[in-house]
Amino acid sequence: MKKKSGAGVKDDAKKKDPGLLAEKVKKAPTTTGVYLMKDGTDRLIYVGKAKNLRARVRSYFGGTDARPMIPFLVPKIKDMQFIVTATEKEALLLENNLIKKHRPRYNVTLRDDKNYFNIRIDLREDFPRFQLVRQVKRDRARYFGPYSSSNAVKTTLHYLQQIFPLRTCKDNEFRSRERPCIEFEIRRCMAPCCGKIGREEYKNLVRESILFIEGRRGRLITELGKRMKEVSNRLDFEEAARMRDRIHAIETTLEKQTATAMSFKDQDIFGVYSDDHRVQVSMLHVRQGKIIGQRNLPIFKIRMGMTEFLSSILKQYYSRDVSIPQEIIIPEEIEDRAVIEEWLAERRGKRAVVIVPKRGKNVELLNLAGSNAKNVYQTEVSLRADTEKLLEVLREQLKLRNTPMRIECFDISNIGGQYAVGSMVSFYGGTPDKSSYRRFKIRTLEGADDYGMMYEVLTRRYGKKENLPDLIVVDGGKGQLGVALSVLKEMAIETVDAVGLAKADQQIEGLKRPLIEKERDRVYLPKRKNPVYLAAYQEALFLLQRVRDEAHRFAISYYRKVKEKSDFRSELDGIPGIGAVRKRELLTHFQGVEKIKEATVEELERVAGIGKDAAQKIYDYFHGGELDESI
Repeated sequence: MKKKSGAGVKDDAKKKDPGLLAEKVKKAPTTTGVYLMKDGTDRLIYVGKAKNLRARVRSYFGGTDARPMIPFLVPKIKDMQFIVTATEKEALLLENNLIKKHRPRYNVTLRDDKNYFNIRIDLREDFPRFQLVRQVKRDRARYFGPYSSSNAVKTTLHYLQQIFPLRTCKDNEFRSRERPCIEFEIRRCMAPCCGKIGREEYKNLVRESILFIEGRRGRLITELGKRMKEVSNRLDFEEAARMRDRIHAIETTLEKQTATAMSFKDQDIFGVYSDDHRVQVSMLHVRQGKIIGQRNLPIFKIRMGMTEFLSSILKQYYSRDVSIPQEIIIPEEIEDRAVIEEWLAERRGKRAVVIVPKRGKNVELLNLAGSNAKNVYQTEVSLRADTEKLLEVLREQLKLRNTPMRIECFDISNIGGQYAVGSMVSFYGGTPDKSSYRRFKIRTLEGADDYGMMYEVLTRRYGKKENLPDLIVVDGGKGQLGVALSVLKEMAIETVDAVGLAKADQQIEGLKRPLIEKERDRVYLPKRKNPVYLAAYQEALFLLQRVRDEAHRFAISYYRKVKEKSDFRSELDGIPGIGAVRKRELLTHFQGVEKIKEATVEELERVAGIGKDAAQKIYDYFHGGELDESI
């Protein structure tokens, strides 16, 4: 055993040997590939790519690399590895994958995982519909967006629905419907499900609606004007009147939309503002000449050059399921622009270019994006400073061990113990960290036992002692706080504080009347008899209330989801072998479970997809017969 330990120490010494590192640099491949830099603990601290690996890594140690991060990075490099690739594009993809997987300290890592809304339509369908989606897939459908504002995209779809009455129902509803729904009655759908409109006429509506989204007002109105004359010449004055009303609605709607008609190209503009080693990126999304949205990335703390930073951001951002435009406008030239353009074109399925403009409208857009980035940065820095003060107030007033940078709050939702669920929300730096939210379905308890449910939820969350917060907030008073403290004690977690937040619903001992108004929140602390009311620190109290209210909202939404799933469970779900398709056919044919119960075996057999054996099984289920588990 000692011999093995000695060998390990010897291996570590080799890794840290400067002579061995120098030898690796000297003998590095001269081909294209990726290099990985590690520190003395074998941890990956930087990943890069190069056409000539040897020339690139030598520049780190030869004093020819003037990037700000070099004096900080080079002393920590104790080992290097090289991966040779056949092409620069392969090196680009490998570098990006390694950065996303390992998140090296000296690389830029894009942590913004928010996907904005896009409008999707699949023109290969006979009767396509518009859908709101967050991910842009390579499925040959058309996508419009991204829309940073959910209100903006919903408003767009609202106008579409009013002017172009396309179907909105899901595919399974569309296939199973036998008579028009209410949307047809109020003239917001042409009921293609029931043959009220032909394919060609429907496709004309689809084409017109796409022109509407693209903002091609002139072409759209011209086409509708021609068709209005054609149907008028055929003496179909009712259809001509509908065309006239549609033209008027389009003109009225488009007047309300603001457009920056630079061109009809799709563009993403990357505005950048830097302050010391911190960088803010603000993107403008231009589609068909209109600015449809803005996206602000988190503030980056970097020590690399701007060109390397921009290159890394482009690769990480467009490696996700996002819309890739024709043109990407950036403020500075990047070394690997040609390789990135080749990769973008492959992902997009057609040409995509990266532009560094020198004059004209693109420079104006770039300046606008840069101004947005500066404003966002200054606002964010100001808010962070205010939030840090609030967190310090909480630490002092609640006698916490640490500044509560990460707060986790728990809430339980149930009615009489039914459909019991728990929620956990996480705030970092005073703002929600939704990627860390958790929800729990109560497993071990039945009946109304809020304390037992809170115990289960906290035990499941902190059982592995991973990613511990600075502060735990429970929605409740002394009882709920006592549960949290007992869990922390059982788990031997001594670094986390816990408090309870609840309305003042009881009289403080020794007083004839409550000290604080009944509807006001107070904070319950460990080992303290009376709760604390942050009367003089309203902003700090509001932060705690916001965390608690978010946990309550999250718990209620999950409770409703669980309850609805249970409420909509059909009696047919208990019949083995009767899945979603057969259940839908039965309900469509008989128009309700009661009629299915009354049906004979012969009547059941007449339903599409229900054979003799299945019909017998359904009949036996409702009439007390013995069920055969196989169909």
